[in-house]
Amino acid sequence: MDELPTEHFEHAEHAKHVAEHGSPFLGIVAMSIAVLAVMAATVGSLETLESGAAISAKNEAILFQSKATDSWNFFQAKSIKKNMYEIAAAGGGPNQDEFTKQAKKNSDDSISIQSQAKQAEDEAAASLGEGARHEQRHHILTVAVTLLHVAIAIATISIITGGKLWPWRTSLALGAAGVIAAGAAYLIA
Repeated sequence: MDELPTEHFEHAEHAKHVAEHGSPFLGIVAMSIAVLAVMAATVGSLETLESGAAISAKNEAILFQSKATDSWNFFQAKSIKKNMYEIAAAGGGPNQDEFTKQAKKNSDDSISIQSQAKQAEDEAAASLGEGARHEQRHHILTVAVTLLHVAIAIATISIITGGKLWPWRTSLALGAAGVIAAGAAYLIA
């Protein structure tokens, strides 16, 4: 969730409103709104970072899978060549030793290529797993930042209603839930 460029002016207007009323409680509410806004901005930044990391990891997985596919294609070509040389060697003739030698070379090459293909597949799977972790964190952080934004809106109701306690307490509970959710994003995922 991107912050609107005018959101900071709204917080300043809340502070001005509080200063005009002179209520110490409304000053506390305005201060809590400012703290909630800082937490929302911080969690929103973390959400953006996790989204970018998820995309990056998934792109990396695609590159590794492409490398694995190329290696498997090369492996198949070497395997076909090995089989062709084995068939030629089985036919006998003056080039039988050369055909056997080429069949062995292609067999040895294919073992190395197969290892590279499996390694690239493992790297692709690891990158997909990393991308999934970042995506899960992103989803949890989205909920966290939403809770913080709702907390800000509800705290504003306390100012509008002239200092009612229930909206402010509700906003603190929602703000705490948002912070806990943000922390949980890094503990669970």
